[in-house]
Amino acid sequence: MVDWRAVTIGFAVGLVISVVGLALPVIGQIGGGLIGGFVAGYLAGGGLGNGAWHGMLAGALGGILLAIFVGVATTALGFAINQSVAGLIGGASLFFVALFLAALFALDSAIAGAIGGALRGE
Repeated sequence: MVDWRAVTIGFAVGLVISVVGLALPVIGQIGGGLIGGFVAGYLAGGGLGNGAWHGMLAGALGGILLAIFVGVATTALGFAINQSVAGLIGGASLFFVALFLAALFALDSAIAGAIGGALRGE
């Protein structure tokens, strides 16, 4: 079961560190994902797998929300312009691409979450 409290706190910590880290372009963004994932994994506990899952969710939460918004918006816009199934397929395709990229970019958070979950144990 997903501990949404841990995911939300990890996401918030990662977001704050990433925003503050804008002064250090690469280090700040990577550090935000790593620390946010670690916090989510540590708060969730449960070992490597559970920590990695929660870290990945915390790291991908922003991307998932953005993918949902972009998917709905492009589907509606594509259908309004084309008025055919092609607009629906194009919007759905863009949604799945954005969702895949969100999960891919959250791998560093998953690794840090696994470390946090292993340190906490339980």
